[in-house]
Amino acid sequence: MSRNEFVCDCSVIHQDVVDRTIKNMLEEDTFNKLAEFFKILGDTTRVKILFALDKNEMCVCDIANVLGMSKSSISHQLGTLRRSSIVKCRKCGKEVFYMLDDDHVKEVFEIGVEHIKHKK
Repeated sequence: MSRNEFVCDCSVIHQDVVDRTIKNMLEEDTFNKLAEFFKILGDTTRVKILFALDKNEMCVCDIANVLGMSKSSISHQLGTLRRSSIVKCRKCGKEVFYMLDDDHVKEVFEIGVEHIKHKK
């Protein structure tokens, strides 16, 4: 495939589409935050944690047992997910339980899983 195969050589610019798209563009900061959100999700361990938390709130020990990993490595990944507002936690005595931050995170995750399963 040559590089020129994808060059648009039409002489007509669809100005209405261009104008509408420009008008609806997000602010640069929003694009940066969105890219960071997806970058955080781009780690297999973090995705496995999200899968575990999609249906259950769990403590670090439970997540570590499910994934066959150390508590410290799970804690490290949960810290990253918390700082990015992807998971949150609640304390119950000395125990800390983690869950997905909100329905938006749950939806994005579940739609991603659905998309991957659909493409099989």
